[in-house]
Amino acid sequence: MGRRALPSGLTGGTSLARGREFARTAADSTADMLHPLLTIGRGLHALGTGGLRRWARTPRDRRGPTLLLVASCVVIVALVPYGPTLSAVVLMAAAAWAGRERGPAATADAVDEESCHARLQTVYESLVPYLTAAEDPDPLYAHGGGWQRAFTEYEFDHLGRLVSLQLRYPAYFTDGEPESRAKVEQLLRLKAGRGREYRFDWEEEDNHLTLSALPPLPTDIRAQRFVTVPGEAVLGFTDPNSVQRTLPVTDDTGTRDVPPVVWRTGQRSTEPHLLALGRPAAGTTTLLRSVALQALHHGDVLIVDGSGTGEFSCLLGREGVLAVETAPAGALAALEWACHETERRILTAHHARQQGRPVPEDARRPLWILVDRPTSLSHLAAGEGRPDPQELLQVPLRHGRVANVTVAVAEHLDNAALIIEPVLAHTRARVVLGAVTPGQVRTALGAPPPTTPPPDVPPGRGYARLGSGPVLRVQVPATPDPYAQDTAEHERRAVLDLLPEPCVPVPYATEPQAPPAEAGYPEDAHATGGHLMDGHPDGERPGGTGGPVRLQAT
Repeated sequence: MGRRALPSGLTGGTSLARGREFARTAADSTADMLHPLLTIGRGLHALGTGGLRRWARTPRDRRGPTLLLVASCVVIVALVPYGPTLSAVVLMAAAAWAGRERGPAATADAVDEESCHARLQTVYESLVPYLTAAEDPDPLYAHGGGWQRAFTEYEFDHLGRLVSLQLRYPAYFTDGEPESRAKVEQLLRLKAGRGREYRFDWEEEDNHLTLSALPPLPTDIRAQRFVTVPGEAVLGFTDPNSVQRTLPVTDDTGTRDVPPVVWRTGQRSTEPHLLALGRPAAGTTTLLRSVALQALHHGDVLIVDGSGTGEFSCLLGREGVLAVETAPAGALAALEWACHETERRILTAHHARQQGRPVPEDARRPLWILVDRPTSLSHLAAGEGRPDPQELLQVPLRHGRVANVTVAVAEHLDNAALIIEPVLAHTRARVVLGAVTPGQVRTALGAPPPTTPPPDVPPGRGYARLGSGPVLRVQVPATPDPYAQDTAEHERRAVLDLLPEPCVPVPYATEPQAPPAEAGYPEDAHATGGHLMDGHPDGERPGGTGGPVRLQAT
Protein backbone atom coordinates (compact mmCIF):
# COMPACT_ATOMS: atom_id res chain seq x y z
CA MET A 1 0.00 0.00 0.00
CA GLY A 2 1.46 3.42 -0.94
CA ARG A 3 2.15 6.17 1.54
CA ARG A 4 0.15 9.37 1.59
CA ALA A 5 2.06 12.56 0.97
CA LEU A 6 2.45 14.98 3.95
CA PRO A 7 1.14 18.51 3.72
CA SER A 8 3.44 21.00 2.11
CA GLY A 9 3.57 23.17 5.26
CA LEU A 10 5.10 20.34 7.25
CA THR A 11 7.65 19.45 4.65
CA GLY A 12 8.90 23.02 4.16
CA GLY A 13 12.23 22.58 6.04
CA THR A 14 13.84 25.27 3.98
CA SER A 15 11.18 27.80 4.90
CA LEU A 16 11.51 26.96 8.62
CA ALA A 17 15.29 27.41 8.56
CA ARG A 18 14.89 30.72 6.80
CA GLY A 19 12.44 31.86 9.48
CA ARG A 20 14.84 30.96 12.27
CA GLU A 21 17.71 32.74 10.58
CA PHE A 22 15.55 35.84 10.07
CA ALA A 23 14.57 35.88 13.76
CA ARG A 24 18.18 35.49 14.86
CA THR A 25 19.28 38.30 12.55
CA ALA A 26 16.55 40.57 13.87
CA ALA A 27 17.55 39.84 17.47
CA ASP A 28 21.20 40.55 16.73
CA SER A 29 20.31 43.78 14.97
CA THR A 30 18.15 44.85 17.89
CA ALA A 31 20.93 43.98 20.34
CA ASP A 32 23.41 45.99 18.28
CA MET A 33 21.11 48.99 18.22
CA LEU A 34 20.35 48.76 21.95
CA HIS A 35 23.92 47.85 23.00
CA PRO A 36 24.90 51.47 23.88
CA LEU A 37 21.75 51.82 25.98
CA LEU A 38 22.42 48.51 27.71
CA THR A 39 26.02 49.54 28.40
CA ILE A 40 24.98 52.92 29.78
CA GLY A 41 22.30 51.31 31.91
CA ARG A 42 24.74 48.79 33.30
CA GLY A 43 27.21 51.60 34.02
CA LEU A 44 24.58 53.73 35.78
CA HIS A 45 23.72 50.76 37.94
CA ALA A 46 27.41 50.25 38.79
CA LEU A 47 27.89 53.95 39.60
CA GLY A 48 24.77 54.02 41.75
CA THR A 49 25.80 50.90 43.65
CA GLY A 50 29.28 52.30 44.23
CA GLY A 51 27.85 55.59 45.45
CA LEU A 52 25.52 53.86 47.90
CA ARG A 53 28.39 51.72 49.18
CA ARG A 54 30.56 54.82 49.63
CA TRP A 55 27.71 56.58 51.41
CA ALA A 56 27.26 53.64 53.79
CA ARG A 57 30.96 53.75 54.69
CA THR A 58 30.89 57.51 55.32
CA PRO A 59 30.76 58.31 59.07
CA ARG A 60 27.64 60.01 60.28
CA ASP A 61 29.48 63.11 61.37
CA ARG A 62 30.72 63.62 57.79
CA ARG A 63 27.45 63.03 55.95
CA GLY A 64 26.13 66.55 56.51
CA PRO A 65 29.19 68.31 55.04
CA THR A 66 29.19 65.80 52.18
CA LEU A 67 25.58 66.58 51.29
CA LEU A 68 26.31 70.30 51.46
CA LEU A 69 29.27 69.89 49.11
CA VAL A 70 27.22 67.85 46.62
CA ALA A 71 24.40 70.39 46.69
CA SER A 72 26.82 73.24 46.11
CA CYS A 73 28.31 71.44 43.11
CA VAL A 74 24.83 70.85 41.65
CA VAL A 75 23.93 74.54 42.03
CA ILE A 76 27.20 75.65 40.44
CA VAL A 77 26.73 73.29 37.50
CA ALA A 78 23.15 74.51 37.02
CA LEU A 79 24.27 78.16 36.92
CA VAL A 80 27.15 77.61 34.48
CA PRO A 81 26.19 78.05 30.79
CA TYR A 82 25.62 74.66 29.20
CA GLY A 83 26.40 73.16 32.59
CA PRO A 84 23.54 70.63 32.72
CA THR A 85 24.24 69.50 29.15
CA LEU A 86 27.94 69.02 29.78
CA SER A 87 27.30 67.25 33.06
CA ALA A 88 24.88 64.86 31.33
CA VAL A 89 27.46 64.12 28.65
CA VAL A 90 30.11 63.46 31.30
CA LEU A 91 27.72 61.23 33.25
CA MET A 92 26.87 59.21 30.11
CA ALA A 93 30.56 58.83 29.30
CA ALA A 94 31.36 57.66 32.82
CA ALA A 95 28.44 55.23 32.73
CA ALA A 96 29.58 53.87 29.36
CA TRP A 97 33.08 53.35 30.74
CA ALA A 98 31.84 51.71 33.94
CA GLY A 99 29.40 49.46 32.06
CA ARG A 100 31.78 48.28 29.33
CA GLU A 101 32.27 44.57 28.88
CA ARG A 102 35.49 43.39 30.50
CA GLY A 103 35.38 39.78 29.44
CA PRO A 104 36.61 37.08 31.82
CA ALA A 105 38.52 39.60 33.96
CA ALA A 106 35.27 41.16 35.19
CA THR A 107 34.18 37.91 36.82
CA ALA A 108 37.57 37.51 38.50
CA ASP A 109 37.42 41.07 39.83
CA ALA A 110 33.93 40.48 41.18
CA VAL A 111 35.05 37.30 42.90
CA ASP A 112 38.06 39.09 44.43
CA GLU A 113 35.86 41.93 45.66
CA GLU A 114 33.46 39.52 47.26
CA SER A 115 36.27 37.66 48.98
CA CYS A 116 37.72 40.94 50.24
CA HIS A 117 34.38 41.95 51.68
CA ALA A 118 34.07 38.56 53.32
CA ARG A 119 37.48 39.01 54.96
CA LEU A 120 36.51 42.47 56.18
CA GLN A 121 33.34 41.05 57.68
CA THR A 122 35.40 38.38 59.45
CA VAL A 123 37.72 41.02 60.92
CA TYR A 124 34.71 43.07 62.01
CA GLU A 125 33.03 40.18 63.78
CA SER A 126 36.26 39.24 65.57
CA LEU A 127 36.53 42.79 66.97
CA VAL A 128 33.04 42.79 68.45
CA PRO A 129 34.02 41.31 71.87
CA TYR A 130 36.79 43.90 72.29
CA LEU A 131 35.12 47.09 71.02
CA THR A 132 31.56 46.89 72.28
CA ALA A 133 29.71 47.35 75.56
CA ALA A 134 26.31 46.12 76.69
CA GLU A 135 25.27 49.63 77.79
CA ASP A 136 25.83 51.15 74.31
CA PRO A 137 22.39 51.87 72.74
CA ASP A 138 23.84 52.19 69.22
CA PRO A 139 26.98 50.04 69.16
CA LEU A 140 29.46 50.53 66.36
CA TYR A 141 30.46 46.89 66.68
CA ALA A 142 27.62 44.42 67.16
CA HIS A 143 26.94 40.78 66.41
CA GLY A 144 25.33 40.55 63.00
CA GLY A 145 26.33 44.11 62.08
CA GLY A 146 28.14 45.29 58.96
CA TRP A 147 31.70 46.47 58.57
CA GLN A 148 30.76 49.46 56.39
CA ARG A 149 30.25 51.79 59.37
CA ALA A 150 33.40 50.77 61.24
CA PHE A 151 35.99 50.50 58.45
CA THR A 152 36.58 53.80 56.69
CA GLU A 153 39.48 52.80 54.42
CA TYR A 154 41.03 49.53 53.34
CA GLU A 155 43.38 48.19 50.69
CA PHE A 156 44.27 44.72 49.43
CA ASP A 157 47.22 43.65 47.31
CA HIS A 158 47.09 41.60 44.13
CA LEU A 159 47.21 38.40 46.19
CA GLY A 160 44.12 39.33 48.20
CA ARG A 161 46.04 40.10 51.40
CA LEU A 162 45.12 43.04 53.59
CA VAL A 163 47.69 45.83 53.14
CA SER A 164 46.12 48.65 55.14
CA LEU A 165 42.98 49.14 57.20
CA GLN A 166 41.62 52.20 58.97
CA LEU A 167 38.87 51.57 61.47
CA ARG A 168 36.85 53.57 63.96
CA TYR A 169 36.40 52.51 67.54
CA PRO A 170 33.99 53.80 70.22
CA ALA A 171 35.07 56.60 72.51
CA TYR A 172 34.70 54.47 75.65
CA PHE A 173 37.40 52.05 74.49
CA THR A 174 40.41 52.31 76.82
CA ASP A 175 42.96 53.21 74.15
CA GLY A 176 45.24 54.71 76.79
CA GLU A 177 45.95 51.34 78.39
CA PRO A 178 48.72 49.26 76.81
CA GLU A 179 46.96 46.01 77.66
CA SER A 180 43.82 46.97 75.76
CA ARG A 181 45.82 48.09 72.77
CA ALA A 182 47.89 44.91 72.77
CA LYS A 183 44.78 42.72 72.58
CA VAL A 184 43.38 44.55 69.57
CA GLU A 185 46.75 44.64 67.82
CA GLN A 186 47.33 40.94 68.34
CA LEU A 187 43.89 40.12 66.97
CA LEU A 188 44.34 42.29 63.87
CA ARG A 189 47.76 40.81 63.27
CA LEU A 190 46.31 37.29 63.26
CA LYS A 191 43.40 38.21 61.01
CA ALA A 192 45.53 40.19 58.54
CA GLY A 193 47.90 37.26 58.03
CA ARG A 194 51.12 35.96 59.46
CA GLY A 195 54.57 36.33 57.96
CA ARG A 196 54.54 40.13 57.78
CA GLU A 197 55.34 43.07 60.04
CA TYR A 198 52.52 45.46 60.90
CA ARG A 199 52.46 49.00 62.21
CA PHE A 200 49.61 50.38 64.33
CA ASP A 201 48.93 54.12 64.49
CA TRP A 202 46.45 55.14 67.18
CA GLU A 203 44.74 58.52 66.79
CA GLU A 204 43.20 59.05 70.20
CA GLU A 205 41.64 62.39 69.29
CA ASP A 206 39.58 60.99 66.41
CA ASN A 207 39.21 57.42 67.71
CA HIS A 208 40.88 55.96 64.64
CA LEU A 209 43.27 53.02 64.33
CA THR A 210 45.31 52.45 61.18
CA LEU A 211 46.94 49.12 60.42
CA SER A 212 49.71 49.05 57.80
CA ALA A 213 51.69 46.09 56.48
CA LEU A 214 55.36 47.13 56.33
CA PRO A 215 57.88 45.89 53.80
CA PRO A 216 61.13 44.45 55.20
CA LEU A 217 63.98 46.88 55.71
CA PRO A 218 66.85 46.65 53.18
CA THR A 219 69.68 44.36 54.25
CA ASP A 220 71.92 44.91 51.21
CA ILE A 221 73.42 48.24 52.36
CA ARG A 222 77.12 47.78 53.13
CA ALA A 223 79.53 49.97 55.06
CA GLN A 224 80.47 53.06 53.07
CA ARG A 225 81.23 56.74 53.41
CA PHE A 226 77.89 58.31 54.30
CA VAL A 227 77.10 61.95 53.59
CA THR A 228 77.16 63.33 57.13
CA VAL A 229 78.76 66.24 58.97
CA PRO A 230 81.27 65.90 61.85
CA GLY A 231 79.51 64.68 64.96
CA GLU A 232 76.91 62.64 63.09
CA ALA A 233 76.83 58.85 62.89
CA VAL A 234 74.43 56.72 60.89
CA LEU A 235 73.12 53.97 63.15
CA GLY A 236 71.10 52.32 60.40
CA PHE A 237 68.18 52.80 58.06
CA THR A 238 64.45 52.91 58.73
CA ASP A 239 61.07 53.50 57.08
CA PRO A 240 60.58 56.43 54.66
CA ASN A 241 57.70 57.96 56.63
CA SER A 242 59.55 57.85 59.98
CA VAL A 243 62.24 60.47 59.29
CA GLN A 244 62.43 63.59 57.14
CA ARG A 245 65.85 62.95 55.64
CA THR A 246 67.38 60.62 53.07
CA LEU A 247 70.97 59.70 52.28
CA PRO A 248 72.41 58.39 49.02
CA VAL A 249 73.83 54.89 49.36
CA THR A 250 75.53 52.62 46.86
CA ASP A 251 74.80 48.94 46.43
CA ASP A 252 75.15 46.35 43.68
CA THR A 253 72.35 47.91 41.64
CA GLY A 254 73.59 51.51 41.80
CA THR A 255 72.83 54.56 43.92
CA ARG A 256 69.56 55.19 45.71
CA ASP A 257 68.20 57.38 48.52
CA VAL A 258 67.21 55.72 51.78
CA PRO A 259 65.99 57.19 55.11
CA PRO A 260 68.66 56.96 57.85
CA VAL A 261 68.65 56.96 61.65
CA VAL A 262 71.22 59.68 62.37
CA TRP A 263 72.72 60.02 65.84
CA ARG A 264 74.07 63.50 66.55
CA THR A 265 76.81 63.95 69.13
CA GLY A 266 78.91 66.84 70.37
CA GLN A 267 78.29 69.90 72.50
CA ARG A 268 74.85 70.64 71.04
CA SER A 269 73.56 67.10 71.26
CA THR A 270 70.82 66.14 73.67
CA GLU A 271 71.78 62.43 73.50
CA PRO A 272 75.61 62.45 73.42
CA HIS A 273 76.09 58.80 74.48
CA LEU A 274 74.78 55.51 73.11
CA LEU A 275 73.83 52.14 74.58
CA ALA A 276 73.26 49.17 72.25
CA LEU A 277 71.67 46.01 73.61
CA GLY A 278 70.97 42.81 71.74
CA ARG A 279 70.97 39.08 71.56
CA PRO A 280 74.21 37.20 70.82
CA ALA A 281 75.12 37.58 67.13
CA ALA A 282 72.41 40.22 66.73
CA GLY A 283 74.80 42.91 65.47
CA THR A 284 75.77 45.11 68.42
CA THR A 285 79.49 44.64 67.71
CA THR A 286 78.81 45.36 64.05
CA LEU A 287 77.10 48.59 65.09
CA LEU A 288 80.15 49.68 67.12
CA ARG A 289 82.43 48.80 64.21
CA SER A 290 80.27 50.89 61.88
CA VAL A 291 80.33 53.83 64.31
CA ALA A 292 84.11 53.54 64.65
CA LEU A 293 84.65 53.69 60.88
CA GLN A 294 82.46 56.79 60.65
CA ALA A 295 84.09 58.47 63.66
CA LEU A 296 87.61 58.03 62.28
CA HIS A 297 86.87 60.49 59.48
CA HIS A 298 86.71 63.41 61.91
CA GLY A 299 88.12 62.27 65.27
CA ASP A 300 90.04 59.78 67.40
CA VAL A 301 88.74 56.44 68.63
CA LEU A 302 89.56 54.47 71.78
CA ILE A 303 88.22 50.90 71.76
CA VAL A 304 87.78 48.58 74.73
CA ASP A 305 86.80 45.08 73.61
CA GLY A 306 85.49 43.06 76.52
CA SER A 307 84.62 40.02 74.42
CA GLY A 308 88.29 39.38 73.65
CA THR A 309 87.50 37.75 70.30
CA GLY A 310 89.43 40.23 68.16
CA GLU A 311 86.38 41.77 66.51
CA PHE A 312 88.21 45.11 66.25
CA SER A 313 91.62 43.77 65.19
CA CYS A 314 91.24 45.40 61.79
CA LEU A 315 91.58 48.81 63.51
CA LEU A 316 94.90 48.03 65.22
CA GLY A 317 97.68 50.35 64.14
CA ARG A 318 95.43 52.66 62.13
CA GLU A 319 95.61 56.42 62.10
CA GLY A 320 93.23 57.91 64.66
CA VAL A 321 92.87 54.67 66.65
CA LEU A 322 94.44 55.44 70.02
CA ALA A 323 94.23 51.88 71.37
CA VAL A 324 92.33 48.60 71.17
CA GLU A 325 92.33 47.01 74.63
CA THR A 326 90.99 43.55 75.50
CA ALA A 327 92.57 42.70 78.88
CA PRO A 328 91.21 44.12 82.18
CA ALA A 329 94.51 45.82 83.00
CA GLY A 330 94.72 47.52 79.62
CA ALA A 331 91.07 48.47 79.72
CA LEU A 332 91.48 50.07 83.15
CA ALA A 333 94.53 52.01 81.97
CA ALA A 334 92.75 53.18 78.81
CA LEU A 335 89.62 54.27 80.65
CA GLU A 336 91.68 55.97 83.35
CA TRP A 337 93.42 57.94 80.64
CA ALA A 338 90.02 58.80 79.16
CA CYS A 339 88.97 60.29 82.50
CA HIS A 340 92.11 62.45 82.66
CA GLU A 341 91.72 63.46 79.01
CA THR A 342 88.13 64.53 79.61
CA GLU A 343 89.18 66.66 82.57
CA ARG A 344 92.08 68.12 80.59
CA ARG A 345 89.82 69.14 77.75
CA ILE A 346 87.40 70.85 80.13
CA LEU A 347 90.20 72.78 81.85
CA THR A 348 91.82 73.74 78.56
CA ALA A 349 88.54 75.01 77.13
CA HIS A 350 87.78 76.90 80.35
CA HIS A 351 91.11 78.71 80.41
CA ALA A 352 90.93 79.47 76.70
CA ARG A 353 87.57 81.15 77.16
CA GLN A 354 88.89 83.09 80.15
CA GLN A 355 91.71 84.44 77.98
CA GLY A 356 89.33 85.25 75.14
CA ARG A 357 91.05 82.81 72.79
CA PRO A 358 89.65 79.96 70.70
CA VAL A 359 89.74 76.48 72.15
CA PRO A 360 92.84 74.58 70.97
CA GLU A 361 92.42 71.92 68.32
CA ASP A 362 93.47 69.08 70.63
CA ALA A 363 90.55 69.95 72.95
CA ARG A 364 88.02 70.31 70.13
CA ARG A 365 88.84 67.19 68.14
CA PRO A 366 86.12 64.59 68.80
CA LEU A 367 87.12 61.62 70.95
CA TRP A 368 85.04 58.45 70.74
CA ILE A 369 85.19 55.80 73.46
CA LEU A 370 83.70 52.51 72.26
CA VAL A 371 83.22 49.81 74.88
CA ASP A 372 82.01 46.36 73.87
CA ARG A 373 80.84 43.90 76.55
CA PRO A 374 81.83 45.93 79.65
CA THR A 375 80.22 43.42 82.02
CA SER A 376 82.70 40.75 80.93
CA LEU A 377 85.56 43.08 81.81
CA SER A 378 83.92 43.82 85.15
CA HIS A 379 83.76 40.11 85.94
CA LEU A 380 87.41 39.56 84.97
CA ALA A 381 88.56 42.65 86.88
CA ALA A 382 86.71 41.51 90.00
CA GLY A 383 88.44 38.13 89.75
CA GLU A 384 91.84 39.82 89.60
CA GLY A 385 91.02 42.21 92.44
CA ARG A 386 90.93 45.28 90.20
CA PRO A 387 88.36 48.11 90.14
CA ASP A 388 85.31 47.86 87.93
CA PRO A 389 86.06 49.39 84.49
CA GLN A 390 82.49 50.66 84.30
CA GLU A 391 83.17 53.01 87.20
CA LEU A 392 85.78 54.82 85.08
CA LEU A 393 83.15 55.63 82.45
CA GLN A 394 81.33 58.02 84.76
CA VAL A 395 83.57 61.03 84.07
CA PRO A 396 83.38 60.77 80.24
CA LEU A 397 79.66 60.15 80.47
CA ARG A 398 78.93 63.11 82.75
CA HIS A 399 81.23 65.67 81.14
CA GLY A 400 81.73 64.22 77.68
CA ARG A 401 79.27 66.50 75.92
CA VAL A 402 81.19 69.61 76.97
CA ALA A 403 84.57 68.03 76.21
CA ASN A 404 83.58 66.57 72.80
CA VAL A 405 83.92 63.05 74.20
CA THR A 406 81.35 60.49 73.06
CA VAL A 407 80.81 57.10 74.71
CA ALA A 408 79.13 54.15 72.98
CA VAL A 409 78.53 50.94 74.94
CA ALA A 410 77.34 47.61 73.56
CA GLU A 411 76.18 44.73 75.75
CA HIS A 412 74.20 41.52 75.52
CA LEU A 413 70.58 41.90 76.49
CA ASP A 414 70.83 39.09 79.02
CA ASN A 415 73.57 40.99 80.90
CA ALA A 416 71.78 44.35 80.91
CA ALA A 417 71.08 44.02 84.64
CA LEU A 418 74.85 44.02 85.30
CA ILE A 419 75.34 47.47 83.78
CA ILE A 420 75.83 50.04 86.52
CA GLU A 421 73.29 52.81 87.02
CA PRO A 422 75.48 55.77 85.86
CA VAL A 423 75.98 54.11 82.48
CA LEU A 424 72.25 53.54 82.08
CA ALA A 425 71.40 57.06 83.21
CA HIS A 426 73.69 58.87 80.77
CA THR A 427 73.15 56.75 77.64
CA ARG A 428 69.86 58.14 76.37
CA ALA A 429 70.38 57.09 72.78
CA ARG A 430 69.36 53.43 72.73
CA VAL A 431 69.39 50.61 70.19
CA VAL A 432 67.96 47.11 70.67
CA LEU A 433 68.87 44.43 68.11
CA GLY A 434 67.80 40.86 67.54
CA ALA A 435 64.68 38.82 68.21
CA VAL A 436 63.28 40.72 71.18
CA THR A 437 59.81 40.84 72.70
CA PRO A 438 57.74 44.03 73.02
CA GLY A 439 58.31 43.95 76.79
CA GLN A 440 62.08 43.88 76.34
CA VAL A 441 61.88 46.76 73.88
CA ARG A 442 59.82 48.78 76.37
CA THR A 443 62.30 48.08 79.17
CA ALA A 444 65.34 48.99 77.08
CA LEU A 445 63.98 51.99 75.18
CA GLY A 446 61.35 53.27 77.60
CA ALA A 447 58.54 52.92 75.04
CA PRO A 448 56.84 50.00 73.27
CA PRO A 449 57.70 49.18 69.66
CA PRO A 450 55.32 50.67 67.07
CA THR A 451 55.31 47.46 65.03
CA THR A 452 54.81 43.77 65.57
CA PRO A 453 57.88 41.52 65.75
CA PRO A 454 59.24 40.70 62.29
CA PRO A 455 58.87 37.09 61.11
CA ASP A 456 62.57 36.91 60.18
CA VAL A 457 65.22 38.84 62.11
CA PRO A 458 68.42 39.31 60.09
CA PRO A 459 71.62 40.45 61.83
CA GLY A 460 71.52 44.14 62.61
CA ARG A 461 67.72 44.36 62.70
CA GLY A 462 66.04 46.01 65.66
CA TYR A 463 64.69 49.26 67.08
CA ALA A 464 66.28 52.60 67.94
CA ARG A 465 65.21 55.56 70.03
CA LEU A 466 67.11 58.82 70.45
CA GLY A 467 66.26 60.35 73.79
CA SER A 468 62.53 60.94 74.12
CA GLY A 469 61.89 60.61 70.39
CA PRO A 470 59.79 57.95 68.69
CA VAL A 471 60.82 54.32 68.48
CA LEU A 472 62.08 53.56 64.96
CA ARG A 473 62.76 50.37 63.11
CA VAL A 474 66.43 50.15 62.22
CA GLN A 475 68.67 47.99 60.07
CA VAL A 476 72.40 48.39 60.75
CA PRO A 477 74.59 48.56 57.62
CA ALA A 478 76.60 45.41 57.03
CA THR A 479 80.02 46.04 58.62
CA PRO A 480 81.53 42.62 59.37
CA ASP A 481 85.04 41.84 60.55
CA PRO A 482 87.10 41.84 57.34
CA TYR A 483 89.52 39.29 58.82
CA ALA A 484 86.80 36.72 59.55
CA GLN A 485 86.81 33.71 57.26
CA ASP A 486 83.06 33.69 56.67
CA THR A 487 82.95 37.32 55.50
CA ALA A 488 81.85 37.79 51.91
CA GLU A 489 84.43 39.30 49.61
CA HIS A 490 82.39 42.38 48.63
CA GLU A 491 81.66 43.16 52.30
CA ARG A 492 85.31 42.59 53.23
CA ARG A 493 86.45 44.99 50.53
CA ALA A 494 83.90 47.61 51.61
CA VAL A 495 85.25 47.64 55.19
CA LEU A 496 88.92 47.60 54.13
CA ASP A 497 88.38 50.58 51.86
CA LEU A 498 87.14 52.62 54.84
CA LEU A 499 90.08 51.84 57.14
CA PRO A 500 92.56 54.69 57.72
CA GLU A 501 96.21 54.39 56.77
CA PRO A 502 98.51 52.31 59.03
CA CYS A 503 100.48 54.18 61.68
CA VAL A 504 103.52 53.63 63.92
CA PRO A 505 103.93 54.64 67.60
CA VAL A 506 105.65 57.92 68.40
CA PRO A 507 107.94 58.06 71.51
CA TYR A 508 106.43 60.02 74.37
CA ALA A 509 108.12 62.83 76.22
CA THR A 510 109.33 61.99 79.69
CA GLU A 511 108.10 65.29 81.08
CA PRO A 512 104.78 66.98 80.49
CA GLN A 513 104.98 69.77 77.93
CA ALA A 514 103.35 72.97 79.17
CA PRO A 515 101.62 75.30 76.70
CA PRO A 516 103.79 78.19 75.49
CA ALA A 517 103.89 81.19 77.77
CA GLU A 518 102.75 83.56 75.07
CA ALA A 519 99.48 81.65 74.80
CA GLY A 520 98.48 83.00 78.19
CA TYR A 521 97.73 79.64 79.86
CA PRO A 522 98.52 79.22 83.53
CA GLU A 523 101.30 76.77 84.33
CA ASP A 524 98.89 74.33 86.01
CA ALA A 525 96.40 74.31 83.13
CA HIS A 526 98.25 71.87 80.88
CA ALA A 527 96.96 68.80 82.80
CA THR A 528 98.53 66.15 80.58
CA GLY A 529 100.04 68.53 78.07
CA GLY A 530 98.06 67.09 75.18
CA HIS A 531 99.87 63.72 75.33
CA LEU A 532 98.09 60.52 76.05
CA MET A 533 100.66 59.18 78.47
CA ASP A 534 102.46 62.22 79.88
CA GLY A 535 104.26 61.44 83.10
CA HIS A 536 104.95 57.83 82.06
CA PRO A 537 108.37 57.48 80.35
CA ASP A 538 108.58 55.45 77.18
CA GLY A 539 104.83 55.25 76.89
CA GLU A 540 104.56 52.84 79.84
CA ARG A 541 101.07 52.38 81.19
CA PRO A 542 100.21 52.73 84.84
CA GLY A 543 100.89 49.47 86.58
CA GLY A 544 103.35 48.38 83.90
CA THR A 545 100.64 47.11 81.55
CA GLY A 546 100.79 49.82 78.92
CA GLY A 547 98.05 52.21 77.82
CA PRO A 548 96.85 54.13 74.79
CA VAL A 549 99.72 54.99 72.49
CA ARG A 550 99.94 57.97 70.17
CA LEU A 551 100.18 56.85 66.57
CA GLN A 552 101.66 58.57 63.57
CA ALA A 553 101.02 57.81 59.91
CA THR A 554 103.77 55.93 58.13
